[in-house]
Amino acid sequence: MSNPRPVGGRLISASILFFAPLAVICLALIVKRLFFGIGSVTALNGGYPWGLWIAFDLLVGTGFACGGWALAWTVYIFNKGKYHPLVRPALLASLFGYSLGGLSITIDMGRYWHLPYFFLPGQFNTNSVLFETAVCMTIYICVVTLEFAPVWLGFFGLKKLFKKLNKIMFFIIALGALLPMMHQSSMGSLMIVAGHKVHPAWQSYEMLPVFSLLTAFIMGFSIVIFEGSVVKASLAGQAPDERHLFSQLTKTAAVLIALFLMFRFGELIYHNKLHYVLGLFKFEAWMFWAEVWLMTLPLLALFLGERRNDGRWLFVSALSMLLGAALWRLDYSMIMYNPGNGYKYFPSGQELLISIGFVSIEVCAYILIIRLFPVLPVLKEANKETSEYIIAEKAALSENLAQKNS
Repeated sequence: MSNPRPVGGRLISASILFFAPLAVICLALIVKRLFFGIGSVTALNGGYPWGLWIAFDLLVGTGFACGGWALAWTVYIFNKGKYHPLVRPALLASLFGYSLGGLSITIDMGRYWHLPYFFLPGQFNTNSVLFETAVCMTIYICVVTLEFAPVWLGFFGLKKLFKKLNKIMFFIIALGALLPMMHQSSMGSLMIVAGHKVHPAWQSYEMLPVFSLLTAFIMGFSIVIFEGSVVKASLAGQAPDERHLFSQLTKTAAVLIALFLMFRFGELIYHNKLHYVLGLFKFEAWMFWAEVWLMTLPLLALFLGERRNDGRWLFVSALSMLLGAALWRLDYSMIMYNPGNGYKYFPSGQELLISIGFVSIEVCAYILIIRLFPVLPVLKEANKETSEYIIAEKAALSENLAQKNS
């Protein structure tokens, strides 16, 4: 492996042409929401003050953005340096995921002009889980920005700033490993206050923070595999073969899934709630077993022998882990939430377009940045060919100059 370099290629590709209009629609609807109120674009009501923007954009979106955090623990805490080539693309995805998650909180606030009060010390509500989550997320976005800063500093040749940042990078990485432990577990605690409004099979006063933290790790490792597989397929012949690394990450994620399922069933059995998820004609039973089977599929990879390194199976396993963990987060925060009093909620079309637009913004920005900046690693052969080409060009130029002088 060599140092990362820009992928290059056309900036306006088919993917950009597909996702860019969705991103523009999203931005236009956000402007509409800011001027005409939150009710002009959402189907939220008195019983459902939180909806898709919190359940998907925040809880699921930041879970998908945990790749950089998961690899920080792997590479820097457990000293597994072989995974270092995966760090930069994971950090880039984390930066986008958390930034857009923070934006979703902003547009979800009814009176968004009160947002500055959050940063005034005299207004701090230190007894609020929401406050702790918001503080940690804000600091973590700054931390991930600093962790990714060497990409910009190295590209623009700012060596002095790079050296100064490198001296404190150990502290930044340590802070980056700690903060998600706090706010990801707090995201589970958010729904404890909802009490009986959350279905008993998902409500757990003791285990919701633990479940949230475990799903964050699961989604963090699986998103690295998923994005790496997509990049490998898109850049055939340019990107190195990292299937052996993905296979090892799948094993790690499988251990975490086994822990999650053990705690999940243990909590249901201990509190005599298993009957809620048994039965063919119960909606909650279908949703519960969908979570379980989506997470169980990757465990089968441990028994497939050589097929564990098959790129297609790794992709399917990562996608299955992502969907299973994401479904659990959607269930406990929105689908299995019932405020009573006849309130119903289903996202409006404009609400859905804003969420789809957030994903589109991330995809477009990710593609443009890896084409322009050194994020992805390249093969040694590619570097060798480039070096040989440069040497040959220099030799030809020297020969031409010598002929002219003679």
